[in-house]
Amino acid sequence: MKLYVNKNRKKWWLLSSVVLISGLVALLISWATIGAPLRPSLDFVGGTRLQFELDCSQPNNCDKPINIGEVRQIVEAQGLPSSSSIQLVGSDRNGFSIRTKYLGVDERTKLQSALEQKVGKFDPKKTSIETVGPTLGRQLFASGLIALLVSFAGITVYLSFRFQFDYAVFALVALLHDVWLTCGVFAILGLVLGVEVDSLFIVALLTIIGFSVNDTVVIYDRIREIIVKDGDRPIANIVDDGVDQTLTRSINTTMTTLLTLFAIFLFGGESLKYFALALIVGFTTGAYSSIFIASTLLAWWREKTGRGIPAAATSGKKISPTPNSEEV
Repeated sequence: MKLYVNKNRKKWWLLSSVVLISGLVALLISWATIGAPLRPSLDFVGGTRLQFELDCSQPNNCDKPINIGEVRQIVEAQGLPSSSSIQLVGSDRNGFSIRTKYLGVDERTKLQSALEQKVGKFDPKKTSIETVGPTLGRQLFASGLIALLVSFAGITVYLSFRFQFDYAVFALVALLHDVWLTCGVFAILGLVLGVEVDSLFIVALLTIIGFSVNDTVVIYDRIREIIVKDGDRPIANIVDDGVDQTLTRSINTTMTTLLTLFAIFLFGGESLKYFALALIVGFTTGAYSSIFIASTLLAWWREKTGRGIPAAATSGKKISPTPNSEEV
């Protein structure tokens, strides 16, 4: 059965608009509440994160639940800021994490001793401490943004030469769609579950961009091939054929990749969990945007501008232009 993407393109655009606006609202709420569109980890803002879990092998050590209010009183009594983040962790909620300002070794040791006296004995095997200086955090954030901007610029230049400028523009729109949606999902997760984004999130966004543009290039390449062979047709029909002929490939590639990512998400450990989730969200929306956004926008633009569809300049084959055909 053929998928006529242009027949219902306004529905695809409306669906994307609703999802993107929801993400924008979440980003704005996050900005208003925590001062950033996404909840940043230590990688970007610097500081110290301490995570402790009670040693349940000790008699009566895990009989009562951890009181977050009591933990906060101890933290503030040590002179740490009241804005320090404290959350329960662990499958049985027998642990907690503290994210606060940068702490030296003596300060960390003193805090841990005070907590153990009031809360209970901690399991040393499940104790973790992460420290990042504020200067390094800012450098990581700036480097991540530069990497994203350079990737967008490079893709635009490449597609402009490989195809034409309007192809590049709509491929870029699709990429922005994917990045925006992924950020929106993590803004919601940050508000609801306190999920933070770290340097791996930047890596995930760059990977999503590469995956999405590859899918878009495959569809655009097939559209150009059809134009060369049978260009004397409405552009919407040509785009529909191009999408239809690459649909199986797009679905198979996305599904096999998602199977691996779900395995990492479920069994890959805490450090890779949200990295895998970002890729799952981004790869899914990347396949969607390549099929339903980048291709339909190209057809709409060509119809709106009345531009033609002759053979590709690199093909060496010439097609007499129709009233709506001037270039590939």
